Amino acid sequence: MNTTERKTESKTEFPGSSSGVIRLKPQQFIHILDNNTGVTRLEVGPQTITLRDHERLILKPEPMIVVPPRYYCIVENPVLRDESGQPIADEHGQIKLCYGDREIRFAQEPFPLYPDEELIGEITQLQVVERHQALRLKAIRDFTVTLTPREPGSAEQTQTLNRVAGDEWLFEGPGTYIPRVEEEVVETVTTRVIKPNQALRLLARQNCIDRQGNRRRAGEEWLVREEGAYLPGVDEEVVGIINAYVLTERKALHLRAKRTFQDIFSRQRKAGDEWLVTFEDTEIHIPDVYEQVVGEVEITTLGDREWCILVNPIDAFGKPQLGMREVRQGRTSFFLHPGEFLENGIQNVYVLGEQEALLLRAREAFNEGDGDGLIEYHPGDLWMITGPRDYIPRVEVEVVERRKAIPLDKNEGIYVRDIQTGELKLVSGPMAYMLSPYEELWEKQLASVVEELITQKNDPLTNRHRHLTGGHESSQIAGINQPIFERDKTKAVVFHVPQNAAVQIHDYKDRTARTVFGPDLVMLGPDEAFTVLSLSGGKPKRPNAIKSLALLLGPDFMTDIFTVETSDHARLQIQLSYNWYFDVDRHDEQAAVKMFQVPDFVGDACKAIASRVRGAVAGEKFDEFHRNSARIIRQAVFGIDEEGRIRDEFRIRTNNLVITNIDIQSVEPVDERTLESLQKSVQIAIQITTDAQEAAARQDAERIEQAAKARLERQVIVDRGAAEAERKKLLELQAENAAIEATGQATAEARAKAQAARIQGEITVNSAQQEAEAARIRDEAELAQLRARQEAELAHQQALSALEIEKATAMSQINSAEFRQRIEAMGSETIKAIAQAGPEMQARLLEALGIQSVLITDGRNPINLFGTANGLISPLTSGLSSESQRLPITEP
Repeated sequence: MNTTERKTESKTEFPGSSSGVIRLKPQQFIHILDNNTGVTRLEVGPQTITLRDHERLILKPEPMIVVPPRYYCIVENPVLRDESGQPIADEHGQIKLCYGDREIRFAQEPFPLYPDEELIGEITQLQVVERHQALRLKAIRDFTVTLTPREPGSAEQTQTLNRVAGDEWLFEGPGTYIPRVEEEVVETVTTRVIKPNQALRLLARQNCIDRQGNRRRAGEEWLVREEGAYLPGVDEEVVGIINAYVLTERKALHLRAKRTFQDIFSRQRKAGDEWLVTFEDTEIHIPDVYEQVVGEVEITTLGDREWCILVNPIDAFGKPQLGMREVRQGRTSFFLHPGEFLENGIQNVYVLGEQEALLLRAREAFNEGDGDGLIEYHPGDLWMITGPRDYIPRVEVEVVERRKAIPLDKNEGIYVRDIQTGELKLVSGPMAYMLSPYEELWEKQLASVVEELITQKNDPLTNRHRHLTGGHESSQIAGINQPIFERDKTKAVVFHVPQNAAVQIHDYKDRTARTVFGPDLVMLGPDEAFTVLSLSGGKPKRPNAIKSLALLLGPDFMTDIFTVETSDHARLQIQLSYNWYFDVDRHDEQAAVKMFQVPDFVGDACKAIASRVRGAVAGEKFDEFHRNSARIIRQAVFGIDEEGRIRDEFRIRTNNLVITNIDIQSVEPVDERTLESLQKSVQIAIQITTDAQEAAARQDAERIEQAAKARLERQVIVDRGAAEAERKKLLELQAENAAIEATGQATAEARAKAQAARIQGEITVNSAQQEAEAARIRDEAELAQLRARQEAELAHQQALSALEIEKATAMSQINSAEFRQRIEAMGSETIKAIAQAGPEMQARLLEALGIQSVLITDGRNPINLFGTANGLISPLTSGLSSESQRLPITEP
């Protein structure tokens, strides 16, 4: 350290020091460094220390360490002491320290800290270990400890133990733990309370002997089942509290062995074994450390009308018989042991009605009955039992299905298939049909188009506008939602043929066809199918636009649009509507078959008619066709008979279709120039007609206008004559009116002046009267106001006077009462004594002075000796009156 630093440190001042003088109070200490020797010494108060130039204060005055009773502190780098407890110093006088070590100091007299000693932490209270608690201690260095019995006179002897670093032990309560530097507290161990129906699971940290005296290996686990408080040993680790499972008559415990061991019931269990603990074994079960609780098993209860199949039932030794099955029926209750399970759960007894039956199949060979009624069943055999009855199947029997007799009406049927021969048949009503053991319902598959037409249930007549396009209804485009029903494919396909319609049905097995005319009901056989009609639709006609099962016989109509070309190459678009019907004999099967020979009679008929019309129009010019279009088209379609007249119908021999009438709805040119020319010609014709009508109208208007002008002029002349006569009368009336007006004006002015004078006089009189009345009202108001003010002031003054009187009366009563109370308090003797005190004192004073009487005057005023004599003669009366004047009397 250089000289500058030393001078700076020597000049450092602390509280209680001034100019190198340090005054230490009692129980204070400081550290002073001698720079010459390098020795730091300890100074303890009370004393006054003067620092020399080579001395420096390195620790300001600090209070001594006070360790109260039942407290301790830890000092690092403690001093070395001799046998008498005094600090040891080296040859230079420096106190020796045990560096790196610690010392625990308990309650003692206040002590200072020597140089380089350091107090670690705060002064700490000794730890009290309560009952049912313990401290886990660990040796951090080797040391020897002597154990003495806690209670004097106990049978225990003093023991000397050698602790090795790493050893652990317990300091059990109740007691106060005295800490040592050679050991540390690892943790506080608390007692675990084992309640009823509980057990404590412990783990051995290392090879040890537990509190029951049993030798345990490291890692071994065991249970402590005794109720009460249990303090784990130093080598015991608490895994947890195991709660007991309460078993009832309806609940069991499913356990699994983790390893081979002997359970609490003294039964040998192998690793992986599973078993049940029921109420018959114990009411309360605490799982052992090598027992794994799989779950709780509820009891299975069967009622009077219930049964079940138990798979893998256990034998007498509790082992499951794999692959075996057992039927159990109520009333009974049992637990499902490990490995057992119910096939299809708990089932009700089959109760069969009169129209019900069960289809059974044999799982394995067995015999039923005895004697002559012995029946032998082989695996796979099928048979049926019919009601009414109850039935519980055997283990060897499988219930395939429950069947009911199918009620069929007259128009209902079902498809049945024999599973042995494969034969199909249609069973129709009215009847209730029960399938035989080797029969089953067969699903009839139809084409998707037929399926859709049947499920939609559209009427071919009323719903003609609803046709299929690519599998979707065109009515859906128009916003019409038609419900679609799912068809039961095992039921017979039934189709209602509407009035005036026909349906063709093919039998692919017999290779025959039949036609059914409506109204009728068609029921398809297993090998029959409908003939689907794919008709053209729309305008112009599009093929395969309409799908239908029924062929309408008409009369009906159809509309088509097609294009024709005249001989002068004018292309026209024609829209025609045809009335048609089928001419067929319903009793002639060959004629009926001919109707269905043309799949699309609409498209073929429209094409044939359009072809005839095109041929006829091609030989005509546009103007001729435009004037005679109806005749040309009808002649082209129907033809001409022998008499040269147009026929009434057009018959198609292939399917007996008859066209009876043609309606020409529109004829429009296709070419734009032709259309423009036609429009111009029509416009010219219209213009000519319009001009003619305008000229006729103009002539009529001019004629009517001339007549109107003549009547107007005649009327003007008549009106002018009448106006002159009226003007003459007007002038006469104006003269008379002027004379009357002058006379009336003079009279009115005279009357007005007189009336104005009279009104002015009345106004003056009224004004004077009103002013007088106003003055009177004003005076009366002022008088009333003055009178009211005076009355108010009078009432106020009277009230004040009354209050003053009441106050004076009250004060007089109070003063009189006070005076009376004072007189009564003083008493008559006291008043008498006060009255006599003055004269007696004066008399005594004169007697003391030896003066009989005295008169003192200033010589300025004359003396009345008569009055003086009176005062000398009667001093008593004057003294009494003067004392009475000095008494405080309060006047009311």
